[in-house]
Amino acid sequence: MRISPGVSTSGVEGWTRRGVIGAGAAAALAGARATAALPADPIVRAPAGAFAGAREDGVTGFRGIRYGRAERFRSPTPVAPPRQVVAAREFGPVAPQNGPYTPQSEDCLFLNIWTPAPDRRAARPVMVYIHGGAYSNGSVTDPLNDGATLAAHGDVVVVTINHRLNAFGYLYLARIDPRFPDSGNAGQLDLILALRWIGENIAAFGGDPGRVMVFGQSGGGAKIATLMGMPAAQGLFHRAATMSGQQVTASGPINATLRARAFLAKLGVAERDLSPLLAMPAQKLVDALATTDPILGGGVYFGPVLDMTWLTRHPFWPDANPQSRGIPMILGNTQDETRGFISPASARIRALTWDNLAATMAPELRIDVLPEWVVAQFRARYPGWSPEQIFYRATTAARSWRGQIIEAEARAAQGTRTWVYQLDFASRTNPRKGAFHTLDIPLVFGTLGAAGSETGTGADARAASAALQDAFVAFARTGDPNRAGSAGWPVYDLARRATLVVDARSRVVDDPRRWEREQFARIPYIQPGS
Repeated sequence: MRISPGVSTSGVEGWTRRGVIGAGAAAALAGARATAALPADPIVRAPAGAFAGAREDGVTGFRGIRYGRAERFRSPTPVAPPRQVVAAREFGPVAPQNGPYTPQSEDCLFLNIWTPAPDRRAARPVMVYIHGGAYSNGSVTDPLNDGATLAAHGDVVVVTINHRLNAFGYLYLARIDPRFPDSGNAGQLDLILALRWIGENIAAFGGDPGRVMVFGQSGGGAKIATLMGMPAAQGLFHRAATMSGQQVTASGPINATLRARAFLAKLGVAERDLSPLLAMPAQKLVDALATTDPILGGGVYFGPVLDMTWLTRHPFWPDANPQSRGIPMILGNTQDETRGFISPASARIRALTWDNLAATMAPELRIDVLPEWVVAQFRARYPGWSPEQIFYRATTAARSWRGQIIEAEARAAQGTRTWVYQLDFASRTNPRKGAFHTLDIPLVFGTLGAAGSETGTGADARAASAALQDAFVAFARTGDPNRAGSAGWPVYDLARRATLVVDARSRVVDDPRRWEREQFARIPYIQPGS
């Protein structure tokens, strides 16, 4: 059984494990998951089966719960409930990718749950996190994404999801081989299947299936923006928050096909017979991600496709998709986004001068604008700034904020409930990085001391974290990020453009970057990858 557009799939079917990377490891994992739970383990019995978790830090965690299975390039399918208690104490494998996360396997449809108490009567808000990585990399097994602290702090149920990425999740083959009509959006369909699993099972873990909030950073936010325009996702979540991640337009089917052809050519696979593509080891597909993108240059881009089946219009073009008009939304970005993409210690930044600033900046603006004009405008506005300061400020405004502004303004024009934040809290371990891309992840999760966090653990970091955590939890609970009786963070509208500036002392500022917003609003924005 495969998911059908806009049709609920609550049925189940038999399944078998299938691992392409690390078959031995997958077999060992399967054996571990089949081990009967110890009597002292907390056990939850849900429609999808019985799962044994582990108590940790005042909450109960359930790791590595399978929510589906998938064959290469095909829509995912549900799985039958296992006949015995499943040990859910270890993370499942992550999607094949270039990156540090292991073990990797195409058999990667697993989710993780943290709950203050698995009591059906609790009906706590549910916060579902979707990881970033530009559709190609990343995993919720990263220590920064651990849900225990957030679940305990907010008295909420936290769920994190892994799914198929890069070519496995978004290689569009439908126009090359009709056997794979869903291939361009398979990763999105994994998320939809996971959300259906949550709706059907989360009550057993103490969650309220009628109060499901999705939140995600970078590519995770883009995946959420896309889900808000997919008919098959309608009704599966009730609030949404994106952190430095937008999706104004999806990849067009013609460009997506050009990317697929370039990828096949890199692999030496003829379009007339894709059989070798189905049989070759997953690592070969991962290695071929180095294919030059025929549209953008650089490594090949894979992301959601306007396939007119699962995605029938762009998420935020020509306006905010009416399907999600009733879903309240938080949109956030960081003040120094591009300091997370291009290190201040890199050779490019160390070599910056007024003579080469325009040329160095040009490819990073991601819009077709005269870079010399940009430099002149910023120098006139901020005469005391260095080339480095202008580089990061201009590239953040042009590259990383345009999508958020477009989405916020589109929703404001509809009169929908939308709140906008800007993270000004800067790295405490590497001050030159400022408030860089991804810095809000440990602040929201409360994982300030986890490996990879650059927030520090001082009182200022705890204050910034509490501001974001409390707002996200209130939003999950009521659909409004303000605590009961408070209206300190106004809805975003075109009159004020009220924005919560998050710092050691957070505050609301109207249109905090008006000049930069107006400078770049005159230049058409085309979402990279479209």
